[in-house]
Order: sequence, then structure tokens, then C-alpha cells
Amino acid sequence: VQLQASGGGLVQAGGSLRLSCELPGSIVSRRGMGWFRQAPGKEREFVATISYNGGSTDYADSVKGRFTISRDNAKNTVYLQMNSLKPEDTAVYYCAVGRTAVTARRSSNYDYWGQGTQVTVSS
Repeated sequence: VQLQASGGGLVQAGGSLRLSCELPGSIVSRRGMGWFRQAPGKEREFVATISYNGGSTDYADSVKGRFTISRDNAKNTVYLQMNSLKPEDTAVYYCAVGRTAVTARRSSNYDYWGQGTQVTVSS
């Protein structure tokens, strides 16, 4: 299973970016999805997750109110809208396919991982 995340880039603090993750059509409608990030020298951390039909979402406290996860199963794509970006949001962002249909915060609950996309927020 190959996932491709895109949409990263360089943005000033306070700016916005939208990340996209294209999913294999064979599983898109049956699995929860998640976004994680890893900053240099730090462990990978949970960012956001969404259930198979988009009916349930969950966010890390650090991004709640600023980031929005969504999905369009017709387009086989999951999104992460990031607003009011801060320098501490700088990281490589990864999308992942969950083992089940529900939301999940732990990386061990994810089967497949995409190649990351770099997000850099300047102060």
C-alpha cells in the first residue's frame, strides 16, 4: 500500500497550509486515517485522526482549534488544513492508514505510512 502526502512547504507564522494524502481505493472507505509529525531530534507525535466515514475526529491538544482533518472518500483523499501555523509546527508530516474504521491516537494502531511532506514555519 502506497500513500503519498503532499502540500508541505515554507510558510510564515500565522499562515496556512493544506496537506493532502492520496489513498488506495481498495481501503479508503473502510479505515480510519491519521496524521502524525516528526520534528528534528524528536519522536513522532500524533496530530489528528478521522474515522472511516469522517463522522468522528480527534486532535492533539497542541493543534486543536487550528488544524482540521477531513476526508473525501469519493476522491480517495484525506486532508489536513493547518491554520495559524507556529514555528513549533515545523516537522515532517506523515499520513497513515488505521487498522480499524475508528479514530486512533497511537501509531501502533496504524498499518501503512506514507512518505512525509516537510512543513517549515518561519517566525
